[in-house]
Amino acid sequence: MITSLSNPKVKLVRALARRKERYAARQFVVEGVRLIEEALDAGIVPAFALFTAQTDPRANALLERLRALTPDTLEVSDEVMKEIASTETPQGIGAVLSFVELPLPTPPQFVLILDAVRDPGNVGAILRSARAAGVDAIFFAHGTADPYNDKVVRAAMGAHFHLPIRGAAWTEIKEMMEMVPRVYLADARGDVEYTRADWSRPVALIVGGEAEGAGDAAKNIATARVAIPMRGGAESLNAAMAATVLLFQAARV
Repeated sequence: MITSLSNPKVKLVRALARRKERYAARQFVVEGVRLIEEALDAGIVPAFALFTAQTDPRANALLERLRALTPDTLEVSDEVMKEIASTETPQGIGAVLSFVELPLPTPPQFVLILDAVRDPGNVGAILRSARAAGVDAIFFAHGTADPYNDKVVRAAMGAHFHLPIRGAAWTEIKEMMEMVPRVYLADARGDVEYTRADWSRPVALIVGGEAEGAGDAAKNIATARVAIPMRGGAESLNAAMAATVLLFQAARV
């Protein structure tokens, strides 16, 4: 059993809480039975896993799967787990994975672009909705929360293992969008009601951050701005809710 915070694997897990270290190692941490099951079901083999003694049958079944995949499935003390976990009440099992780099479709049919969506919880929720709606490529433009932030990973509920996700400059995004005839920008003041927009493929949706909205680069490549009508004096929805409404409208096509 690992009891020291000086253990190299424990030190790595703690370091991966920082973006700079994640990108240097090209690795990130997933925590909890369900997320790790999602990763294994997608064919992803962890670099290593750390756990505390488990009584839950599902958790123990997962540990057996992990041991069959990597000999570095190692027990740690409760004290160590509390130090390395990113949640107040850890489930007692975590794994380190390499960045998931699924191939982009060529050409993409249903693209989501996030522009300066800074809140990790919103970003994770959007990824979860994007997976469920059938998005086949997601671009993270400058200013958007890191897709491998622990809050993003938790809220995305396994979307990372199924969706091609890329950080991209606007020059790259613009080039990719030349293959997409309809690029819609979510805008509370947009002139096209979302139910009247043509969501036939290929199509792209740009969602901007709540504080400042989409930037000029996003506005310049958009072919139209779509709005969700508000009732009851409401000004707008938050980014995750608006994205979900729009993505599932597009999914109806």
